[in-house]
Amino acid sequence: MTEGKLKVALTRRWPESVERRMADAFELRINEGNRAMNDEAIGEALAWADVLCPTVTDSIGQELLAAPTVKTKLLANFGVGFNHIDLQAASRVGIAVSNTPGVLTDATAEIALTLMLSIARRTGEGERLVRSEQWDGWHPTHMLSTQVTGKTLGILGMGRIGLAFAKQAHYGLGMNILYSSRSEKSAQVLQGMPARYCPQEELFEVSDFVSLHCPATPETRHLVNAATLSKMKSTAFLINTARGDVVNESELVAALQQGVIAGAGLDVYEAEPRLVPGLRELPNVVLLPHMGSGTIQTRAAMGECALANILAFVENRPLPNQVN
Repeated sequence: MTEGKLKVALTRRWPESVERRMADAFELRINEGNRAMNDEAIGEALAWADVLCPTVTDSIGQELLAAPTVKTKLLANFGVGFNHIDLQAASRVGIAVSNTPGVLTDATAEIALTLMLSIARRTGEGERLVRSEQWDGWHPTHMLSTQVTGKTLGILGMGRIGLAFAKQAHYGLGMNILYSSRSEKSAQVLQGMPARYCPQEELFEVSDFVSLHCPATPETRHLVNAATLSKMKSTAFLINTARGDVVNESELVAALQQGVIAGAGLDVYEAEPRLVPGLRELPNVVLLPHMGSGTIQTRAAMGECALANILAFVENRPLPNQVN
């Protein structure tokens, strides 16, 4: 670590309240343009900063981390997911990596709930109809949709967010909850909520809604594909607020076009912000711009969580949320 103030670089703008605290404590550089940085810009930041604070939009791989000019000793990630960072490469060169778990649980679960209700009740289609001045008034068979109350929700990945969404759906909408996870959860972890553990195949076959909450790993890449989609009911819906590459988007588009499933609600994509051809044109999808954690309170809490990791690093304490 250099003498004087710690040098900290943000690859994106953060909530002003957190930026002010960091500017008081550190020598701070902020990507004022607030657009995704290219490899050259990230390399320059790694050469200047003691601590670099990336987001999901920043791909930090082995080539960048192994450069002889790298000075950074901590990647304090702004977000829970860290599949955009090569953890093994960071560990090899002595760089710690931290994330911000816990604080975005409820906000992301709310977006999963929003997507489920929106796609089932066709609110996106309805809103576009009204705005285009094509709505000619109410009648008994117009814009018929799927009632959500009492249906079966399958949660793929029963972590914090999956559990929070399951509780919203069960206690708010009386939904039956199935889940598939790396291991069966205890009643204590489920906090008394009735939820049945089942194999993945059964979850896809039985659920009226399948919601993805698993991390992005080599094992989960394209976990949802033509084969898994074909197991779902033709009346079922897919919800993704996890990571884009958990779904093979091209095969999802084909399934939606062919009526293999009824619809999908997506907040994340394989190659954000680009969409695969055909997805944007489909009427039976709801598309959101990766806004799962996008509340004022949550983004500020994420910044404070990242700051807590940086302060622990400065004081040579164990990082609260180290992931490598």
